[in-house]
Amino acid sequence: MSQAEKLEELVTKSVIPDINDRLDEIFEEIADNKEASEDAKEEIEELREFKADLEDVLEDIKNGDIDEEECKELIEDIVEAQRGSDDDDFGFVEED
Repeated sequence: MSQAEKLEELVTKSVIPDINDRLDEIFEEIADNKEASEDAKEEIEELREFKADLEDVLEDIKNGDIDEEECKELIEDIVEAQRGSDDDDFGFVEED
């Protein structure tokens, strides 16, 4: 299996479903409280942006616009982030 195939599988079977699950949780909290906190709004926006970035990566894989080394680096970053996940932000830290 190529690095691109591994990355595609990781993103489609693990990361995007985790993002969708977290978004569902946030929307349930909002429904329960009848109002969205600023933190919830921020997290929703960040998750949506991250998901869009991942969808761009999937498109790059489909079009062959991403090389194996870049795929390998992204896999390592995702796996490392998942290890450090505290379920609030999936362990992803914004880069400065």
